[in-house]
Amino acid sequence: MSAATWSTIASLATALGTLILAVATFSAVRSSNMMAKVAQQQLMVQLRPVLATTRREDPTLKVNFGDTKWVLVPGGGAVGVVGPGDGSQGPDTTVVYLALGVRNAGSGIAVLHGWRFFPGWRRDAEHAPLEEFQRQNRDLYIPSGDIGFWQGAFRDTEQAGYDDARKTIEAREPWTVELLYGDHEGGQRMISRFTALPHTAPATATATDTGADASTDTGAGTGFIATASRHWNIDRPDPR
Repeated sequence: MSAATWSTIASLATALGTLILAVATFSAVRSSNMMAKVAQQQLMVQLRPVLATTRREDPTLKVNFGDTKWVLVPGGGAVGVVGPGDGSQGPDTTVVYLALGVRNAGSGIAVLHGWRFFPGWRRDAEHAPLEEFQRQNRDLYIPSGDIGFWQGAFRDTEQAGYDDARKTIEAREPWTVELLYGDHEGGQRMISRFTALPHTAPATATATDTGADASTDTGAGTGFIATASRHWNIDRPDPR
C-alpha cells in the first residue's frame, strides 16, 4: 500500500476510535445523570410529608391559642369553639377558635404554612388559590409517623371569613379547612383538605384528666369528627 493509503486508514481508525469514545462518554454521562436523578428522587421521598387525620385511638391533644384559651382535641376529631378572647392576640372580641388533630403519614417532617377555612362540606375538585391562605402565626411541625395538630382562629370581626366561621360553629354545621404545608427544607409543598362533621358524643377526656384549667374546652358540645378528602401537589406534578 502507498503512504497515502496508510494515512487514510490511520485517519479513519482515529475517527472511529474517537466516535466510540464519544458514545461511551455519552452513555456514562447519561447513566450518571440518571443515577443522580434517582438518588435525588429517593432523597425527596424521604423528606416528603403527607398529612391525614388522627385515629380514634390516638391520645387527646391539648392545644393553646396564645391566650388563656385551651381546647382538647380527641383522636380522629376537630374542635370549633366561639368564645371571648382576652385581647392579648388581637381585638378583645368574640373569637372563633379552630383546631384539628393530624397524623403525618409521610416519611419527612411536615411544616404547616397556612390555612383556608370554608363553611360547609366543600367538594370542589380544585383547592383555593395560594394567595387566599392565611399564614400560620405559630410554627407547627408534625413529626414523621407521629401526630400533631393544626390550629387557627378568627379574632377580628372585620377579617374575611369571620362571619361565616362564627355562624357555622355556633350552628354546629360541617366545615372544611385546607392546609398548606411542606417539608422542613421549605419545599415539596402540598395542600390537604379536611372536613369536620358535628359530633354529639360526650367528650372522652376531662379538664382534670389532662391537667387543664377552667378555660379549657373539653370538646363536649364543640367536637367534630375529622376526615381527609383530597391532596394536591404544589411544587411537583399532580399524581392524577
